Amino acid sequence: MHALAGFILHEPQILEIANRFQKAMTDGLAGKSSSLKMLPSFLTKPTGQEKGIYLAVDFGGTNVRVLTVEIQGNGAYRTLRRRSFPLRDREEGYDFTTRETAGSDLFRFIAEQMEAILVPGQTYPLGFTFSFPSRQTGIYQAVLIKWTKEIQTSGVEGYDVAELLQKTLDGKNLKQVIPRAIINDTVGTLLTAAYSDQQADIGSICGTGHNTCYLEPSSPMTGKPMIINIESGNYNELPATDYDMQLDKQSQIPGDQRLEKMVGGQYIGELTRIIIQDFINNKLLFASGRPEIFFTPYNIKAKDLARLLADESPELTGVSQWLKTNCQIPCSLLEERTALRTIATTVITRSIQLIAATFTGVLKHIDPGLEKQHTIAIDGSLFELMPGYANKLNSTLKNIFKDKPDLITTKLTKHGSGVGAAIAAAIIED
Repeated sequence: MHALAGFILHEPQILEIANRFQKAMTDGLAGKSSSLKMLPSFLTKPTGQEKGIYLAVDFGGTNVRVLTVEIQGNGAYRTLRRRSFPLRDREEGYDFTTRETAGSDLFRFIAEQMEAILVPGQTYPLGFTFSFPSRQTGIYQAVLIKWTKEIQTSGVEGYDVAELLQKTLDGKNLKQVIPRAIINDTVGTLLTAAYSDQQADIGSICGTGHNTCYLEPSSPMTGKPMIINIESGNYNELPATDYDMQLDKQSQIPGDQRLEKMVGGQYIGELTRIIIQDFINNKLLFASGRPEIFFTPYNIKAKDLARLLADESPELTGVSQWLKTNCQIPCSLLEERTALRTIATTVITRSIQLIAATFTGVLKHIDPGLEKQHTIAIDGSLFELMPGYANKLNSTLKNIFKDKPDLITTKLTKHGSGVGAAIAAAIIED
């Protein structure tokens, strides 16, 4: 399919992206112009011996989690209580993600969910995972630079989210909650993995959004090791197709988060829809009709791509069923079903290759000769649930570093952003 040629990356292109990404990292650390913000976390890795009971808030998208965690030492921990809730619910009649909603209402809602899992009389040091681009000036000061992931709540951008939460806690008289640390979800994922694996030095989210952090051997701020939040989703030196440009133009933040729009779960379904719509307009698919689902923005989700990729039957009966159930297309040709699966596979494969390129850039930065063992801790629905995603990412990295493939391990670190917030609070306590 000629229209998809721009999505196919060969190894020299992947390495070129990796080298440019590495330079953008270096420029960002030095305070030069760069699409990578290279934000300090003010944290290093845990020892694995931290202990205690902690409260964690994991706010990384339109679903938020609150949990209490017992950090047990020797790399062990367990979740005591957990509560997950959406920030918008049409059936319940609320939406805390719109411009019409005040930040104070958003944080009051989160605090109410926190309160519901607390044990009376127990004091809880708090770790707060806040997974949006923020400028940190201390371990518990983080000013939101800009919302991403289509959240637009007013009165938060440009403000210290730790202060906003503290005001809410004070207003509700929640004195048993003692804020300690605010982190990004990538930092939480790395902290969780490193609590039991000292070779973990890169953390990444491959889910709704995308971002990566790593342990900088010598922070420009301190000269000592510090975890740096790259904000890699904003990286923009990329070979974009016309389809990427169309998606970017119609998004709420045109020009920003260019890498995330090419790899993240929030966008890959929409990117696939835009491609399919173009194929239909050019009479390459469904010549007999105009299925409305492919002409409505964001009607195709990452979970739909997962269904297409999961079908390996000769007649693609799963794709046929998806077309009947989700697209109201009762009859389809095998060629059409094959084309749909090919489009989905192409979009997902490029997502994997671009993320592998950025990981390669990080590895070249921290270990130019690849002389040490590295664990890349990854959380997120794409890495965990998209058929073939984790295996292909792993094999792509091993192929890039074919001389020393056994020195790189990718590791699913589930719920790392939540547990990692508790570990961050434990590090500060120690």
